[in-house]
Amino acid sequence: MEKLRRVLSGNEPSPEEESSIITQINDMSTLSWESRIKGFIICFVLGILLSFLGSIMLFLHRGIVVFAVFYTLGNVISMASTCFLMGPFKQIKKMFAETRLIATSIVIVAIVMTFVSAIVLKKAGLTLIFIIIQSLAMTWYSLSYIPYARDAVRSTVSACFEV
Repeated sequence: MEKLRRVLSGNEPSPEEESSIITQINDMSTLSWESRIKGFIICFVLGILLSFLGSIMLFLHRGIVVFAVFYTLGNVISMASTCFLMGPFKQIKKMFAETRLIATSIVIVAIVMTFVSAIVLKKAGLTLIFIIIQSLAMTWYSLSYIPYARDAVRSTVSACFEV
């Protein structure tokens, strides 16, 4: 507590004290493995429920805007759930790794364009196109975490289109 008072009053701590403060804060903010799993499951299930709820709203004639918002927020929350497993900084670093850079970029652009087309432009057809792009990009992004999954999908798709 004394260290905190000194920092707030303008008295800078020594490098040794600063290092120990950072270590203490880091120690206090780490979650147990059990808490991480629970956080992941809660966020992932919440994301799926929001996406599903958005789909139901589309069929209940609540409009494309409600569908787009719920569906996209569900995707974002589901994707953010992995931050519990590996931490937010490591997750962001992995998202923008060379193997996932294109998929991550397409997901982000599709999410932004889904909101723009639904909320600003109010174009249902365009919104659905961006939701489809978003879903395909999220699938491709997710497959990047499974060894050889992308290669298997490429082989399957190319076999389907061979004459």
